[in-house]
Amino acid sequence: MPTVAAPVLRSFSESILLAAGVPASKAGIVAASLVAANLRGVDSHGIQLLTFYVDQLLAGEMDPHAEGRVISENGACVLFDGQNGIGQWVAETCCNHAIRVAREHGVALVTARESNHFGACAWWAQKMRDAGQIGIVMCNASPIVPPWQAKEGRFGTNPICMAVPGPWLLDMATTTVAAGKVFKAFINHQPEIPAGWAFNSQGVPTTRTEEAYHGMLMPLGGYKGSGLAFLVEILCAVLSGGAMADEVGGIRFRGKLVRSSQMFLAIDIARYMPLAEFRSRMEELVARVKSAAPAPGFEEVLVAGDPEWRSEAERLRNGISISDGNWETLVQTALRVDVAAPV
Repeated sequence: MPTVAAPVLRSFSESILLAAGVPASKAGIVAASLVAANLRGVDSHGIQLLTFYVDQLLAGEMDPHAEGRVISENGACVLFDGQNGIGQWVAETCCNHAIRVAREHGVALVTARESNHFGACAWWAQKMRDAGQIGIVMCNASPIVPPWQAKEGRFGTNPICMAVPGPWLLDMATTTVAAGKVFKAFINHQPEIPAGWAFNSQGVPTTRTEEAYHGMLMPLGGYKGSGLAFLVEILCAVLSGGAMADEVGGIRFRGKLVRSSQMFLAIDIARYMPLAEFRSRMEELVARVKSAAPAPGFEEVLVAGDPEWRSEAERLRNGISISDGNWETLVQTALRVDVAAPV
């Protein structure tokens, strides 16, 4: 299991993207977002995604040169066409619009259609947070999740993320786990996954990694997770006029465009109170929650964001450990575009 310093991994990833035909400005954004996920310990949304992106690029199923365009802007409402561009570039552009419009109107709701996979939602929500705003990001995704009481996929992992100034950051799939965790187990030849993660292709719960990889993910909390996925689908795909449910493709599937839709909601905190006061109140809320006595078997109470910030601090010090299967796949991807792996 190699351990690679974040700057080295970022440079390597960027070189692969450049060799695959991605313009430098966009390659840098993609590489930065993926390595940031690895730093936070969210390896499901880190550099293991790069192989899928390169597959799309080499197959001509994603346009690395597309800039996207604003279809309409009415007050706080912006509708964006990603034009099948790189998902991270679409998200970067939409985040900038959200920040700008929220400063003018106090709130901004930007929806994007005809986009691609954009990595971890947290990277984008944090951009709005860093502008002194509450950032909420959602997207629809590959239909590998059956609705409650069904055995065919209609929803994606459909994540929900919220970032605020202060010690709290939520980024969660509406499935029990992110799809990337199953992908990672498959890539690294792990025969079993935990119970409660996935179904096989017939809608029967399974712990066999290969069956899960070719099957479907379980919604979080049964019908409640299915309802949350529906909520995301409405705010992203229905509202934007984009592809819905099984109209959406996926990064693992060739011959069909991804066509994902995304939503970026920014709330200007200064319209309610000074930013310092909001941050102080967030710190107080987190402290009150953490003051609860830990349950048996636990040493402390954690809140959303704690594990990722701790991982980031550790991996910045010691480097990012990459599973052998993921590293081998990344190196093979680099060779496909004539890029040498770092020594």
